[in-house]
Amino acid sequence: MAAKLSVNINKYALLRNSRGHDVPNLVQAADVCIAAGAQGITVHPRRDERHVHMADVPVLAAHLRENHPSIEFNIECENHPDLIELVLANRPHQCTLVPVTPGEVTSDHGWDLPREADDLAPTVARLKAAGIRVSIFMDCETEPMAAAAQAGVDRVELYTGPYAWGWGTADQDRETERVWAAAAAAVAAGMGVNAGHDLDRHNLPGICAMPGLDEVSIGHAQICRALEVGTTTSVQELLQALEP
Repeated sequence: MAAKLSVNINKYALLRNSRGHDVPNLVQAADVCIAAGAQGITVHPRRDERHVHMADVPVLAAHLRENHPSIEFNIECENHPDLIELVLANRPHQCTLVPVTPGEVTSDHGWDLPREADDLAPTVARLKAAGIRVSIFMDCETEPMAAAAQAGVDRVELYTGPYAWGWGTADQDRETERVWAAAAAAVAAGMGVNAGHDLDRHNLPGICAMPGLDEVSIGHAQICRALEVGTTTSVQELLQALEP
């Protein structure tokens, strides 16, 4: 079975914010992606609200719950009390905890485990007690996967930036092997596998059949391609690329 596609609509929010009104509307953007076949919607609220605003989250959560109950809602966020309370209040299917460095342009590294495990474990326990699946953002390394499992998470989301940048270069085979090895280590530790960062229709075939892959989260590449062919076609191309 192919991994699920969750479309990250943060960049739709970024475009909306640049104008100061409500175009593009995030609910409508989610509807178009879902109509095209996306099985999930992802948002990554940040405290600086550069993309999705805090107030967007309950609106999207309620809309998906009422109109698309089978569509998975994934909230990515840092392990900060305000954001964790936002997640708990809106009960997504999944929360992906992502480490944040102040001033970063985008997420660019995974959790440092086992060093940060004591900070993560209480939050993981709270989220799971509320019935929310928990994933954590991890670099494509094998050794920390055992520590991730010990922290109680259900899945890891592999940071695929280096893999995506290596695609089509002399680094492609090496980076592909790293992603596959990390996925295998996560599965061996008893966790599911998600993947995200700079994945697109070109490089998805290199990982779509790797061990335990449940879901990919794609935002930037989807909206960039949508500028050329439209949202519907861009989503359908990603779904085709996910077929093993």
